[in-house]
Formats: sequence, structure tokens, C-alpha cells
Amino acid sequence: MSNESRSNLVLGIFFAVFALLLIFVWIPLDTDTGLIEKVRRQVTIGDALAPTVAGIFLLIGGLILIVFERKAADQPEIDPVNLGFMAVVFVLLAASFLVMRYGGPALVALVNLTRETPLEYRLLRDSAPWKFTGFFFGGTLMIGGLISLVEGRVTPRAVLIGVIAVLAMIAVYDLPFDDLLLPPNGDV
Repeated sequence: MSNESRSNLVLGIFFAVFALLLIFVWIPLDTDTGLIEKVRRQVTIGDALAPTVAGIFLLIGGLILIVFERKAADQPEIDPVNLGFMAVVFVLLAASFLVMRYGGPALVALVNLTRETPLEYRLLRDSAPWKFTGFFFGGTLMIGGLISLVEGRVTPRAVLIGVIAVLAMIAVYDLPFDDLLLPPNGDV
């Protein structure tokens, strides 16, 4: 019996199967439009494009682990320390998604404390600065938090990288498109 680690193979299969389920089951069931929509000769990005691209990258990563890295000599064993680290990563991601989802509505609720006529987030979700709040704070928490987790401490540099990365994503994904809502504003 060999003591050879199969971590890369297990992780590769997990992510390849997850990506296939994401691309062919979850995204089609969860989106109203396809990858690209063409209405009256006007082409727009469909709801399924961004998550499908993310799923393709997950599939590529899984296949790389399965095909090229399955017999790598330096594979770590999956042990309780690795599983604990992954649990912290998942908690950080869950907290980031919660901030992303509820950050905008929470800011509007805070502003409403000082207003006679209350604002409604659903009506503001496509106008600056409201549409950026949840994505900005949740994305910064996610990126800065992951960097801090890997480095073992929170640093201003990690937070700054998170801020710059989120601003770059806003510039690439939101500013060029009039009809695109940053996550999670389409679901609010």
C-alpha cells in the first residue's frame, strides 16, 4: 500500500464536479436570461455570463489538478489543520457575502434614521453611491480578509489591496454597462 497523497486528485474531482453542476444545473435554473441576449439587434450581457465564466475557471482549475498535478510529489495530506483553515475561509466568505447582501440596505436604514421621508433601497439599488456599498464593503472584507488570513495578521496593505481590487472590479464590471447590477443588487 502506498503512502502517496491523493489530495490534488480529490480536490480536482470535487471542483470539476462542482463546476459542471454550476454551469449545467445551477446557473440555468437560477437565471432568467442566457449568456448573451440579443433584442432588436441590441446585444447585452445575460444574467448567466459572469457565473458561467467563473464556473469555467473552476472547471479548468479542477482539470489541471486532475490531469497535471495528480501525482505531484509535494502534495500535502488533508488533515484537521487544513480542514480548520478551510472552515475559517468559508466563514470569512459567508460573512463577506452577508455584508455584500445587507450592506446597502443597512446603510439606507441608517440614513433613514435622520430623514422624515424614508428612502427605499430597492429604488436606489441602481444609483451611486448606493449600488456600490454592499459590493464595496463585502468585497473589501473578502479580499482583505483572505490576504490577512494567509499572512496571519491584518495589515493596512491587505485592506488597501482589497479596496483597490474592488474598485477595479467596479470599474470593469459596472461602469461600462448601463444595464448591469453588481451583486447582490439584482436579488434585492
